[in-house]
Amino acid sequence: MKLNDFRQIDIAIVVPAYNVESKIKGVIRSIPSYIKNIIVVDDASTDHTNEIIANIAQEDPRITLIQHKKNLGVGGAMVTGFQEALRSSAQIIVKMDGDGQMSVDDLPRLIMPLITGEADYAKGNRFLDITVLHKMPFIRLVGNTALSFIVKAATGYWDCIDPSNGFLAIRRDILIQIPLNKIHHSFFFEISLLSQLYLIDAYIKNIPLPTRYGDEKSHLSILQVLSEFPGRLFLILARRILLKNFLYNFSMESIYLLLGLPMLIFGGIYGGINWIRYDRLGIGAPTGTIMIAVLSIILGFQMLLSAIHLDLNKVPKTPINSGRLE
Repeated sequence: MKLNDFRQIDIAIVVPAYNVESKIKGVIRSIPSYIKNIIVVDDASTDHTNEIIANIAQEDPRITLIQHKKNLGVGGAMVTGFQEALRSSAQIIVKMDGDGQMSVDDLPRLIMPLITGEADYAKGNRFLDITVLHKMPFIRLVGNTALSFIVKAATGYWDCIDPSNGFLAIRRDILIQIPLNKIHHSFFFEISLLSQLYLIDAYIKNIPLPTRYGDEKSHLSILQVLSEFPGRLFLILARRILLKNFLYNFSMESIYLLLGLPMLIFGGIYGGINWIRYDRLGIGAPTGTIMIAVLSIILGFQMLLSAIHLDLNKVPKTPINSGRLE
């Protein structure tokens, strides 16, 4: 598909912007002409970001500027942008940050699977290119690797290698199925969106896209990640298990979870209590008591492994969209 052919598709780009006065002008002006609508959400910037966007909007009629009176976070800005995009005729909605880390040269690869109907949601993946890994700051590499594994388990997308990558695109017929009021407003936005996509069995396509690291400053601190993400990831995991294995469906994975988790917990508690009891008495625990604890732990652990194996095979592999966009 040639670049001119993209003009036949109604594509909107949402740009969340917060204190990016030195970058936002270049980002907006780099957006190609085949993009029908540019929605810039100024998330209550304290610098001159809003004025710069307003000046550019006078020259480019594609730009819709929305200004938040209160800072809502990148997720809040994206929810506002998504809502505006859904009010338009956009068939594909793309997220592009205002700090210049994302290149518009990568847009065709990102949106092509959505146009052809091969995927419901496409996102950039920095970990599929070894040369990019060498350029990535070490602290980001370690943090993203650890976060990636935890997010896989929580969201159910075990093949999603770079969940926190913010360069993403989604089809309109998929976005309208997502309850936007349940999307987190913080930097947890991308993970929150993934969790909602899994509940509707949306198929995700990972696109190898490099990210450019310059002099931009990240507004996400390690302390914020450690304090905010674990609790929210646990809630996402618990909700996913409850909905997908007990309310929406009941399968062998459900049985393994119902039997395995209680057995593992019982074996650990029963074995620990009796170990302390007989240690204080100064005598060895009876063989039967030991076997009850050991067998409960082994069987419980084995059932949970079986449940995980089934969960790995439940990753959505086919799109649910309405087909190729015309």
